[in-house]
Amino acid sequence: MHPAKSVIFFTTASGAGYGLLVWLAVCAALGWLPAAPLLGFVAFALAFLLVVGGLLSSTFHLGHPERAWRAMSQWKTSWLSREGVIAILTFIPTGLFAAGWVFLGRNDGIIGALGLAGAAMSLMTVFCTAMIYGSLKAIPAWSSPWTPPAYLVLSLATGAVLMAFIAAVFALPQLPEFVLVALFALAAGLAIKLAYWGSRAAAPVTSTSASATGLERLGKVTLIEAPHTESNYLMDEMGFRIARKHASRLRAHAIVLGFLLPLALMAAVGWGHMPMPVIWLGVSVLSCALGIIAERWLFFAEARHVVTLYYGATSV
Repeated sequence: MHPAKSVIFFTTASGAGYGLLVWLAVCAALGWLPAAPLLGFVAFALAFLLVVGGLLSSTFHLGHPERAWRAMSQWKTSWLSREGVIAILTFIPTGLFAAGWVFLGRNDGIIGALGLAGAAMSLMTVFCTAMIYGSLKAIPAWSSPWTPPAYLVLSLATGAVLMAFIAAVFALPQLPEFVLVALFALAAGLAIKLAYWGSRAAAPVTSTSASATGLERLGKVTLIEAPHTESNYLMDEMGFRIARKHASRLRAHAIVLGFLLPLALMAAVGWGHMPMPVIWLGVSVLSCALGIIAERWLFFAEARHVVTLYYGATSV
C-alpha cells in the first residue's frame, strides 16, 4: 500500500497523544503526579495538540476532507466511523479532567475518575484505529491478530516516553517510576513488533493469481499482458512496492531508533548514570518518534492488497 504521509502522522501523533492521556490519568490515580496547574497545562496541551493534529491530518487523505463528518454516520458497521465518534466523545471526560487539574488544582476524586474514564476511551479510540486496518481481510498483512495489540502497546509506549520526559522537565521526585514504566512499555512494544514481523514471515500464502482467477485447477497462472498500458490509481495506491533491502534497513532503523536507543538512554537515566536527565530523555523522545515513524511507514509500505494479483503479482 502507498504510505500516505498524513495517515502516518495521524497514527503516530494521535497514538502518542492518547497514550499520554492514559498515563496522566493512571499516574494521577497512583499519586505520582501533583495537581500543579502548570504541569497539567503543559502535559494536556501537548497531549491534545498531538491528538487533534493527528485527527485533522487524517482528513487530508480523503478526496473531500470537508465531508469527513459524514463518515461518523456509519458507526454501526464501520470501524472508521466508530473511531470518529469515540474520538469526539473522548474529549468530554479528558477535557473535564484537564479543566479540573488546571483550574481547580485537583486530579483526584471525581476529577480523577473522569481522567480514568477518558483513559479507557482513549484506548478504545486507538483500538478502533487499529481495527480500521485489522478488519481488512483483503490485505493479509493488516488482517492479523497482532495489529490491535501493536497499535495499543505502541500508543502506551510513546505516551510513557513523553510522560517520563515531562516528569524530568518538572523535576518530579517520582522520575525513576516514570522511567521504569516507559522501559516496560518500550520492551513490550518491541516484543510485539518482533512477533508481528515474525508472524508475517511465517504466514502461509493466502491468495495467488490462480486462486484469484478461479483457475487453480488448471495449474500455474501467469499474466500474459498487463490490463493497463499506463499506471492507474489501483497500482499507485495498492500496488506500492518496496525493495527487500530497503525494508530490512528501515526495519533496523525502527528497532534501533524506536526501541533500543530509548531503552538504553532511559535505563541509564533510571539507574542514575546520566547527568541532566531532561536532555537524555528529550533525545529518547526524538529517537522514539523517528523509529515509530519508520515502523509505521513499513506497516503501510509492506502491505499488499489482493487486487495486485490481477496486475502481475503471483501471491499476497
